[in-house]
Amino acid sequence: MDPSNTTPTAPNSPNPANIGIRILVVEDDQFLRDFYHELLAGEGFTVDVAADGEVALQKMVQGGWNLILLDIMLPKKDGLQILRDLKVTPPAVPNGPIVALTNLGHDAVINQAFDLGANGYLIKSAMNPDDVLSEIQSFLKKPQPKVK
Repeated sequence: MDPSNTTPTAPNSPNPANIGIRILVVEDDQFLRDFYHELLAGEGFTVDVAADGEVALQKMVQGGWNLILLDIMLPKKDGLQILRDLKVTPPAVPNGPIVALTNLGHDAVINQAFDLGANGYLIKSAMNPDDVLSEIQSFLKKPQPKVK
């Protein structure tokens, strides 16, 4: 291969396929919130964040997210209560999958999240950045309502 015919790419250049995909990260831990934001934005996703349950619910009710990463343990309103509230006040524009983020490996909490509308879950302490991206891509590939 002739090296003069190759175009160098940055090691973390955004994936063009991710441009325009909107992800909401709901996480109260600032380190993790920043980690998810940097990781996902670096891959070309449009990322917004919420640090507490009340702000998260407002953003989720507005809708239009292709994917929502929702921490279960949050100040002001926990993730399970947000899922309950979404049943009472559905989003103005449909959202894509909601993936619960937890360090709790409790089956009861995870099952409750599924019963309330979560489409999956990630155990934060068991995931490295490549795992997170792989899981996000798999959730985004599943059929979902059209998001505007």
